Amino acid sequence: MKRGRRIAITFLPALLCLLSMLISACGSNSGSSTGSKLPDNKQIYVQPLSGISDVATLDPALSTDSASVNSLETMFTGLVQLNDKLEVYGELAQSWATSKDGLTWTFKLRPGLKFSDGKPLTSDDVVFSIDRALKPELKSTVAPAYLALIKDSDKRNTGKVPTLINDSLFAPDATTVKIVTTQKAQYFLDALTYPTSYVVEKSMVQKYGDTDYFKHLSEGGCSGPFRLDQRLSGQYISFVPNANYWGAKPQLKKLVFPFYKDPQTTYKAYKANQVDYATVPTSNLDEARGFANNQFRQVPELTIDYFTMNYLVKPFNNVKIRQAFALSIDKDLIAQRIWKGARIASNHIIPSGMPGYNANLVGPAGVKETKGDVTQAKKLLQEGMQEEGYTSANFPQITLTVATRGDQATKNEYQFLQQQWKDNLGVNVIINDEEWNKLLDDTANSTGNTKSLQMWVIDWIADYPDPEDWTTLLFGKGSSYNQTNYGMGQSKDVNTQQQIQDLMLKADANQNTAERISQYNKVEQQMIDDAAWVPIDQRTATYALKSCVHGVVDNAQQITPPADWANIYKTGDSTCASTSKYE
Repeated sequence: MKRGRRIAITFLPALLCLLSMLISACGSNSGSSTGSKLPDNKQIYVQPLSGISDVATLDPALSTDSASVNSLETMFTGLVQLNDKLEVYGELAQSWATSKDGLTWTFKLRPGLKFSDGKPLTSDDVVFSIDRALKPELKSTVAPAYLALIKDSDKRNTGKVPTLINDSLFAPDATTVKIVTTQKAQYFLDALTYPTSYVVEKSMVQKYGDTDYFKHLSEGGCSGPFRLDQRLSGQYISFVPNANYWGAKPQLKKLVFPFYKDPQTTYKAYKANQVDYATVPTSNLDEARGFANNQFRQVPELTIDYFTMNYLVKPFNNVKIRQAFALSIDKDLIAQRIWKGARIASNHIIPSGMPGYNANLVGPAGVKETKGDVTQAKKLLQEGMQEEGYTSANFPQITLTVATRGDQATKNEYQFLQQQWKDNLGVNVIINDEEWNKLLDDTANSTGNTKSLQMWVIDWIADYPDPEDWTTLLFGKGSSYNQTNYGMGQSKDVNTQQQIQDLMLKADANQNTAERISQYNKVEQQMIDDAAWVPIDQRTATYALKSCVHGVVDNAQQITPPADWANIYKTGDSTCASTSKYE
């Protein structure tokens, strides 16, 4: 799933093209339209959100999914963010410096910053926002992970200290922010690009409260290039330019995210000129590749689809049983037959294109191929069953929890997994297809929980250009994202898992880049051996964009940096989406 993930990465755009299969476009979409620029009242960009009836949240402190993140990132900004090359740059921060010991970060804000209501945005708002994200009352599942480097963040999140302000968060004057961390870490700035630390307006939160504040964003409280226009559950959410944004203002006069039932319905709406953008369902790839004027686009993503098993729920406390489930799947068939080349079979947790990618990594039990090994899988299952005292009669019922969101190819993939486990292992697996936001909640509740999900399928998208984002963040001791419960429980191999968690921490703090990458490579290989995740494939973004839309820049994360909105506009091409209902 896209849990609001973000990525900063410094590899060259050419590498993106090499990674992609049949890429039709890399870089900027200048469009092939010869139409003139539309008048201001027609500058309305319609980008649908599929599989939901509303965004889950507009609170940066709570953002976990792509729909919510895409919405709030138009309205909120942070000290640092990601540019078109997916590199960290100063957004609200004009500059920054670190102390000699590397533990204190000092940020200088840009002069004259304002919220959308015209009130000054100061260092008080910045430290208030970060401190607020860690409030135990908010029950944020993301703040403890992305703000973990901040001194005493764990104490704040558990209520052991009432605030971090003047503890590890300081605002010595209106334009200076100081943050004290617990250790040297190369990835601290990258972690701050995640929306959890984005700035909300202190006075408005104090006026309306933590929840109702986000019902009043049309009044103020926004620091990004847009502010909230309307949020109509079951219909759409829309945004209009923020006249007080510090940077170049958007050319678009309205940005609309309509809610659609499923990707197929969204694609039909695209063909009917009702929306400007649509992901392309697998069944329509050949058709979309034939769209005129370079509307079809395919760009590599740093996204891994995987299924995982809860180490605290039987029978997956046994490593051999986990390995058996992993090796009984032919990932090549999934990529080729179901996704028709839109995804690439993979055994990797850290995707191709990320620093720390290990080209020599192998699958569980030393199996190199992504097509699995059924003979080995059967052998491991029998050994695991004997160790746990299982027979075919008393083997636990297995439930795979998913969220297909109405997408037929996704349904086909999960049914394929179900059939492979039945044919290759003789195990009947029940599929529990949930609503997307419920799956997000259920996976979040799996951490440390013996009564939670047993096995599920989801995806992870890189947040920042560091292997820590794929290792310690997801599997580290005490991480709220350790939903698999790696290193927990009483299994025979738990000591090995805990040793790997210790190595994660050493790698996080290691200032020798080569040694550090080598440590992460060792961590990843052991986690694959442990079947901490079972990666299925690496995604590409496969979508269609109307040729009347100019200025959209492709990247492996499919993000739009705040400054980019000043370059996006629409022309009068005949295929452009009708926007009369939003005018």
